[in-house]
Amino acid sequence: MNSTGQRERLEQQLALIIEIDKLKAVLRRSRIKCDGGRLENSAEHSWQVALMAMLLAEHADEPVDIAKVVKMLLIHDVVEIDAGDTFVYDLEAVKQQEEKELKAAQRLFGMLPKEQGEALLSLWMEFEAGESAEARFGKALDRLPMLLNYHNDGQSWQEHGVSLEQALTVNRKIEKGSAILWQKVTELLSESAENGWLKR
Repeated sequence: MNSTGQRERLEQQLALIIEIDKLKAVLRRSRIKCDGGRLENSAEHSWQVALMAMLLAEHADEPVDIAKVVKMLLIHDVVEIDAGDTFVYDLEAVKQQEEKELKAAQRLFGMLPKEQGEALLSLWMEFEAGESAEARFGKALDRLPMLLNYHNDGQSWQEHGVSLEQALTVNRKIEKGSAILWQKVTELLSESAENGWLKR
């Protein structure tokens, strides 16, 4: 590759790097304990679940390429720059989520050099499909930040009137990736209902 081609690639890559800075401004519904209860942003969520993959890899039900899981988790919510964060308990918003996020993925990864953008789009789509071992484990980890709600006395659940049944249904994806994590989550959700943080 000549220096002109290399420079063009670099400019495309840097353009996406600057664009993804916008993910820091996409707010989620959960509050973080360490900073006075401010809302978590999507960039923080992506970083935390990617770190979870490294720390909890041994709890995957199937052998997984953990580097691939980490990559999936680092890119899976980049689409929220265009599509926004969809609250998992908002069933109407969830219906429109797939189309909005695919359009966002095509635009954002399309900013990159062709083969690099296609590779990331393919990885993102694999995660969304949830069929590979890596995607199943990644999706399990993506639901695990319900721990934030548990450690915040059910803050987001209480604010939105979430029931135990809803929490079990939404978080059931965890079971497909890790039986032991699902067992722990069901215990925490049951305790949350007993504490009145989730409606029965």
